[in-house]
Amino acid sequence: MEKKKTIRFFIITGILLIISLAGTIATFHSEKHETIKLAMRDAVLHDINKVSVFGLVEVDPSLIAGFIVTAFLLLFALFLRIFIIPKFQIVPGRFQSLIELWVETFRDLAKSNSPHRYNVLGAYIFAVGSYIFVGTMFELLGLQVITTEGHSISLPAPIANINGAIAAGCFSYLFIMFGGITSNKIKGLGKTLKEFSLPVSMTFRLFGALLSGMLTTELVYYYITLSFVLPVVVGVLFTVLHALIQAYVLTMLTSVYFGEVTEPIIKKKKKKNTPEEKENEA
Repeated sequence: MEKKKTIRFFIITGILLIISLAGTIATFHSEKHETIKLAMRDAVLHDINKVSVFGLVEVDPSLIAGFIVTAFLLLFALFLRIFIIPKFQIVPGRFQSLIELWVETFRDLAKSNSPHRYNVLGAYIFAVGSYIFVGTMFELLGLQVITTEGHSISLPAPIANINGAIAAGCFSYLFIMFGGITSNKIKGLGKTLKEFSLPVSMTFRLFGALLSGMLTTELVYYYITLSFVLPVVVGVLFTVLHALIQAYVLTMLTSVYFGEVTEPIIKKKKKKNTPEEKENEA
């Protein structure tokens, strides 16, 4: 039995390597339409490669990727709710166990950091964590679009754009602020405002991590001496690691700060003096 599994593993690995080599050979003579300097600059500033939407407006490819990821998550959630969840069983199968594990991971994270208000927190970090994970893994699909200059490029991860990272960081900060106000009103707002650097740190941590992986992959793909099999390993490795790590980091930070600002403030009751203490004071 173990020998069969080992043989099967080597066969699958060999097939994947052959596919990788075939793809590399097929694109060996492909002409690069921009220098490595422009490629690196566009990866950061996103000011070169634009995509036209029905000829009305030119947008960054990451915006299109964001819409695709959002639509996929909404449709997938609707599909689960209508066709899969009603068929859940007491003894779960593999797919049901995977879904329950994914949901319970965020629920337990919220409950451990904010036991007093974990329901709304669990729903939020589940949504944002799923979006970051799926959005980061999305770039592995390599969906091609045509730029306004007539070049073909792959759609990047939505969070690879600084605007997407800013939106995620600021929205998480506003969610924390909303929780502080609803729980402790003015004092909760004051606690949140003390952490004014939180959206900045969230933004650059998220953007910097995804950007570093994208730049490394871009360098590997650009130089032909490194473009045999290695891009597949590097691209998949960096993408999967960043998807898991960044989804966990942002949801963890949000949970911790949300738990701090929503923690009930216990008012200290003044002790009443006994008759003997009153006599001593007199």
